[in-house]
Amino acid sequence: MTAVSDPTLPELPAAEVQRLEALFPSRAVAVGEGAWVSVRECGEPFGLPLVCLHGIGSGAASWLETAQLLAPRARLIAWDAPGYGESTPLPQAVPTGAHYAQRLQALLDALQIERCVLVGHSLGALMAAPAALDAARVAALVLISPAQGYGAPGREAERARVHAERMGTLDELGIAGMAAKRSGRLVSEHASPVARAWVRWNMARLNDAGYRQAIELLCGGQLLDAVGALRASRAGLPLTVACGELDVITPPAGCALVAQRGGVPLTPIARAGHASYVEQPAAVAALLGRVLDGLNEPGA
Repeated sequence: MTAVSDPTLPELPAAEVQRLEALFPSRAVAVGEGAWVSVRECGEPFGLPLVCLHGIGSGAASWLETAQLLAPRARLIAWDAPGYGESTPLPQAVPTGAHYAQRLQALLDALQIERCVLVGHSLGALMAAPAALDAARVAALVLISPAQGYGAPGREAERARVHAERMGTLDELGIAGMAAKRSGRLVSEHASPVARAWVRWNMARLNDAGYRQAIELLCGGQLLDAVGALRASRAGLPLTVACGELDVITPPAGCALVAQRGGVPLTPIARAGHASYVEQPAAVAALLGRVLDGLNEPGA
């Protein structure tokens, strides 16, 4: 079946792709055992770096605008998750958040990053939370529109439905067709044409195998348990949970449950849908700047 392109999602201008490669270039980092992770980075090398993990339908390039806004004060590193971009897939057919966290730790080792602020968007939250649980090098954790996952007991029917729906859509439409049909839901009515084009561009560049692994993480993940464990074992870890006020993928009510489990208030992002850092990068950059400011306060 051939998907009909959504006319509200314009093609990304070539000048935007050129700007991406000039300002936020990609490079491959060897992480051992023959594996590689592709990253994009920019910004000042002093202070704590921000390490940003994208969601299931995106990639490292999605952090371009946020990275540029923060560049004068912080180094921002965005990875292509295993199986995304040029990053080597994980060896497990059904990976868990801990498997992604292990690959992330190997990347931080390779980049010689001793401490960082870890930022997980959507599915990235299911990778970031276990990474923060096992690593004192994470100085603060930020979860933006976190995906809870469907692995909790009692959600078996919902988990099976989501798994069948996601895999079926991929089989029917393919990556390009899926991007044309689904990417518009990631932003709100306030998104600019360029923001819409960026969301679609990123989704259209997914890899089939990596996306299938990510579906397994989404279906098996249990973020509420991970955040609860994090609160118990790392009680002093600064945690921020934020959500676009108009998010229809991980709505504010669900994100509020994650914030509640972590013992923090939910931070709303105005005039934003799910891909808030693409749609409202200034608001997300300001939020991340406040996290950095808090870590720089005396006694932090």
